[in-house]
Amino acid sequence: MKKELAFGEIMITEADLQKRVAELGRQISKDYQGKTVLTICVLKGACIFMSDLLKNITADTNIDFMAVSSYGASTSSSGVVRILKDLDASIEGKHVLIVEDIIDSGLTLHYLRDNLIARKPETLRICTLLDKPERRQADIVADYVGFVIENKFIVGYGLDYQEKYRNLPYITCLEEK
Repeated sequence: MKKELAFGEIMITEADLQKRVAELGRQISKDYQGKTVLTICVLKGACIFMSDLLKNITADTNIDFMAVSSYGASTSSSGVVRILKDLDASIEGKHVLIVEDIIDSGLTLHYLRDNLIARKPETLRICTLLDKPERRQADIVADYVGFVIENKFIVGYGLDYQEKYRNLPYITCLEEK
């Protein structure tokens, strides 16, 4: 029998998202002052977050994109990570900032971090909008965290369920009816 899902409470409002993204942008700008940072957007979930974050970063910035998958059509990670779209250029010797939507189990980001470290960047840091430490299965810690959230399946502001709900301007949870 197919599960029916419905929106639960709004967990993070649009105003709170914008305020925190601006704070993250200021901190990243300070940390990368005088340097050029290559921001890598992890598609598709981080695209809205990264777009807003870039508007708040004053340091010199380049962008690139990667697409990785470990969820498929499920609400939990399979643990098997596939790179669907790789970077367009070398990151060797560059200051790299991975921009991620959420760290859940940490398996995807752990794989991605190790993959990128092998490419010899000067520095590699992680910025995540959401951190769900309760579900962590891999040793991964972000340098910049927007919000720590409880263990609920969430959508909105780039995060999806079966490619739906990315366009919501806030973060809400999906619950079984």
